[in-house]
Amino acid sequence: MLSESQKKFYKLSSFQILATFRRGLFYSFLSIYLRFYLGLSVTETTFFATFPLLVNILFQNVVWGRISDKYQKRRSMIIWGEILAGIGTALTWFVHSIQPSKHISGYVLIIGLTIIEIFWSMSNLGWTALLSDIFKPEKIASIRGRLTSIGGFGRIIGVMIGGLAYDGLGHHFEGWGFSSGFLFFFASAAMLLSCIPIFFLPEGGVSKSDKDKESYGKLKNESKSALKLFTLFIVSMILINFGRNSIAIIKTQYFSLDEGMALSPTMLSYIVNMRSIAMIGFGILVGVLLKKMREEWILFFSSLLSIIHLLMFTFSNSIIVLFLANFLGGGSEVLIIASSYAVANYMIPPAKRGRRFAIYNATIFLSWGIAGTLIAGPIVDLLMHYGYGALFAYKSSFLVAATITLIGIIVLLIFIKKYHAFYQSEGKIDFL
Repeated sequence: MLSESQKKFYKLSSFQILATFRRGLFYSFLSIYLRFYLGLSVTETTFFATFPLLVNILFQNVVWGRISDKYQKRRSMIIWGEILAGIGTALTWFVHSIQPSKHISGYVLIIGLTIIEIFWSMSNLGWTALLSDIFKPEKIASIRGRLTSIGGFGRIIGVMIGGLAYDGLGHHFEGWGFSSGFLFFFASAAMLLSCIPIFFLPEGGVSKSDKDKESYGKLKNESKSALKLFTLFIVSMILINFGRNSIAIIKTQYFSLDEGMALSPTMLSYIVNMRSIAMIGFGILVGVLLKKMREEWILFFSSLLSIIHLLMFTFSNSIIVLFLANFLGGGSEVLIIASSYAVANYMIPPAKRGRRFAIYNATIFLSWGIAGTLIAGPIVDLLMHYGYGALFAYKSSFLVAATITLIGIIVLLIFIKKYHAFYQSEGKIDFL
């Protein structure tokens, strides 16, 4: 007989599989479609993540976080967010398909995805807060890791279908999967289906009696110290996430370079899926690691692992090393997400989960877009503009990404020292 907690976990798992399925299906090959079919520059290809995720974080912090904290609604935000985003995805394909030029189509696609992100931000915020509402703080890292692991299965299937559909099983041109609308409609259907398990979860939120409590810690002056500590944590996560994720969008372009590996869409899907396989294995490993070390140290070592994977891309052209590097990248990602979420959860009071988690989410969400637009994309374009080869240009961006991540780890070590000093005698940090 399953406990209530287990039932909730399996419902969340169903949603996670469908969510990661449509992300792998749609986003794994979108950068290549924009670059090599619609003809956008490397920097322009990063816009599909930058502008949408800027809007995502803006609405999480200004709109949805406030609504979530005021009305304590979580499940409703997820459901409405996914339904509206699913409808918007189908409409985006139609509008981008009727444009007079490919270049204009690319920008219409970016604008459409930016509007859709308004609704996805509602779902993202609701999902993050609902996890903390449902599960105990000491279980959060393990739960987040297991959900990421399970989501890896959905991502593998999505990437495989995306790779096969990109050129229509080799019977059509490269880019057919997006141009024909197949990948748009498939992704929309996945979003609508993902709402079904969420209907059977509780609304979430905090009761009014808990929300109205004036103090979560012992002394008001400790809250000021906690706020400074939380800020330091956020700075470290910005640097770590911006560093490791700055090359996330352009990485598939690097794999497809004619002067490099020149990988086919099918082979590319195999390499991309090494990341998913690692996320499955390391997601299960989170629970084991938590018995050996604290969350903040898991965050430290997994961040070091992300630097190693970036350096492997920088200094090797071996396809075997690419497989291994992507595997390590996936492993570090799931450990970073699970451990950092757990640390953030310890420092955020229940009544403020909407706005505080919106800030935490910003360190991850913005790193997928802004980091590529401001760091990796310009590095590649400028080096190529001044006559350097594409292979050297892409590898240079990987080296810069590793350097930024290293700076973030140094800040993280400072945070950990202060974090330990701030712990109370019972072993729990004072809430902000």
